[in-house]
Amino acid sequence: MEFATFADRAAAIEAEPADLEIVDLVTELLREASAASEADETASAAERRAAGGDATNRGRETTDDLEVVARFVQGRVFPAWDPRKLDVGPNTCYAAIARAAGTNVGPADVEERLAAVGEIGEVAASYDFGGQRGLAAFGAGADDGSDALTVREVFDTLAEVAAAEGSGSQDRKEDLLFSLFNRCSSEEARYLARLVLSEMRIGVGEGTVRDAIAAAFEVPGASVERALQVSNDYGEVARVARDAGAAGIDAMGLEVGRPVGAMLAQAGTVAEALDAWDGAAVEWKYDGARVQLHRGADGETRVFSRNMEDVTEALPEVVEFADERLDEAVILDGEVVAIDEAGDPLPFQEVLRRFRRKHDVEKAREDVTVRPVFFDCLHAGGEDLLDEPLTARHDCLTAVLADADDADAVDERDVGGLSLVWHTDDPEEIEGIDAEALAGGHEGIMLKNPDSAYTPGRRGKHWLKRKPDVETLDCVVTGAEWGEGRRATFLGTFELSVRADEGFETIGKVATGIDDETLAELTDLLEPHVLASEGQRVEVEPAVVFEVGYEEIQASPTYSSGYALRFPRFLGVRDDKDPADADSLARVRSLTEA
Repeated sequence: MEFATFADRAAAIEAEPADLEIVDLVTELLREASAASEADETASAAERRAAGGDATNRGRETTDDLEVVARFVQGRVFPAWDPRKLDVGPNTCYAAIARAAGTNVGPADVEERLAAVGEIGEVAASYDFGGQRGLAAFGAGADDGSDALTVREVFDTLAEVAAAEGSGSQDRKEDLLFSLFNRCSSEEARYLARLVLSEMRIGVGEGTVRDAIAAAFEVPGASVERALQVSNDYGEVARVARDAGAAGIDAMGLEVGRPVGAMLAQAGTVAEALDAWDGAAVEWKYDGARVQLHRGADGETRVFSRNMEDVTEALPEVVEFADERLDEAVILDGEVVAIDEAGDPLPFQEVLRRFRRKHDVEKAREDVTVRPVFFDCLHAGGEDLLDEPLTARHDCLTAVLADADDADAVDERDVGGLSLVWHTDDPEEIEGIDAEALAGGHEGIMLKNPDSAYTPGRRGKHWLKRKPDVETLDCVVTGAEWGEGRRATFLGTFELSVRADEGFETIGKVATGIDDETLAELTDLLEPHVLASEGQRVEVEPAVVFEVGYEEIQASPTYSSGYALRFPRFLGVRDDKDPADADSLARVRSLTEA
C-alpha cells in the first residue's frame, strides 16, 4: 500500500465526527491494506520464481502491510510488547523536517511555526518537500524505481531509526527521517510527523481497531478482544483474523517472553466487595512496582514492568529468585518491593530508583535492595490460566513456588516470594488484615473476587484497592517554571494535566513536597522533554507522570480542565506509568460528584 493512500484515508477518518462511521472507515482501510498485502505477496512470489529461488529483503524486516496499517492508524510503529522504541525527540524530528523543506529552513523555523500553529502535522504539511531528492534518500528509495513511498518502506525505515544506537545515532536517526520526509507530499508529511512523535490523534483508539478487525474479516468481536488481550499486537491479530478466521484467533494464546497488559484494580470498599461476591480474597497491597516474570522452558528469565518494558537487567534479584525457585515455564504477576536491612519495606520511590538505573546495577543493588512478591499465575504446565478462577490460579502459584511457603516467606511483617492471601466474608477480619498490613509498612489491602478470571490490561470491579484515606491523582507534567535564587538552575514549579478526549487538560501546579535533591533529579528527567521555553516558563512534552496528593478538587476557570487541585503536594514520579495510564478528566469529574 502506498503511504499516500494511508494518509488520504487517515485524513478522511480525522474529518469524520461520528464513532460508528470511523469504525467503518478503519474497516475499509484494513481491507485495502489486506488486498495490498496479497497483491504484494503474489508479486514477490513471481519475482522469487523468476530469480530461481528465494529473494532476499536486503536485511530488512518482512512485514505484512495489514499488520503495519493496523498499528499506524493508532499512531503505533511497533506492537505494545515490542521493546523497540523510536527514541526520537522533537528536536531531531524538527531538524529532519527542516532539511527536507530546503536550505532556507532551519529547526528554529519549524519550532516557530509550531508555536503559531500548535500541531506538528500541520507544520509538516505546510512545507513543500522533495527539493533534496537529488542528493540521496539514504537507502529508503523504492525498489522498482518509483518514488512512491509505501507503508512498508516507512515501517522498515522507522525500524532502522529504532535500531540506531551509540555514537552518531542521533545523526543517523535524523538522516533516516530526512529520507522519508524528502519523499513526502504535504498530506503524507502530516501523518508521518505525527507517527514519529506518537501524536496521530485522528480519533482512532484501541476499541475502534478491535471493532474494525472484527468487521473487516467477519470474526466475532469477543474473539478479537480475547486475542488482543493475550497478544498485545493489533497487527498480528488482524493478520491471523484474515488468514485463519475465528478459529485462528481463538487459538492464539500467551507466549512466554512476550508480556501482556496487567490486570488492573479500581478503588472500592469492603462493603461493595462483600455485597458483590461470595466472600473476598484479601491480600496486602505492597508499596512496590508491578512486574511480570516470564520463565522459559530453557531457564531464561525476563522481567517486564507494568508498561511492558524489559527491566530484567535492572532487577537481578528477581532473576536469581526465579533461578532458585522455578523449575518450569511460567508467567507470574507480582510486584518488587524495596526493603531495608531488617527486611521491612521502604517507600515506593526507592523501587523506582532501581527501575531507572541502566548502568552500574550492582552499585544500585547495594544502595537499594528489592525483593519480588508474586500474587498471580498466568501460565504454567504448558497451559494458559487466564480463564481459571483466582483461587485456582493462586493454588497453581503456590505449587510453582513450592518452597516459597517457608517460615521466612510468610512472616506477617516480611516480604517474601508468595503473596499472603486470606479468604473471608467477615468485615471485622478484613479490617484486622488491613491494620496488620499498615502496621507492616504496606499500603493497605487488595480485595479480589475469588471466582474472577484474569483480564489482561483491563480495569474492572473484580479487583478493588483499598488504601488509607489519602486522596491522590496521577497527573502528566505538561509544563514547568524555573526556580529562583538557589533553585534558579532547577525546574521548580510543575504544571499538571489529566487525560482528555484530545490530549491533556491542565488541572493545577505543584511546587511543594520537593527537596533540592529531588528537584535536581526531576530537572534531569524533564529537560529532554522540553519542547519550548519563554522566560521562566517551559513547555514540556507529555511524557512524565507525577503522583500528586491533594486536599480537594474545586471547580475553577483558571485551568483548561475546569478544575483545580486544592493544596497539591508532590508524592513521587510514576516511572511505571505512561501518560496514557494517567488519571482522566472523566475520573476527576466522578471524584467531584462522589
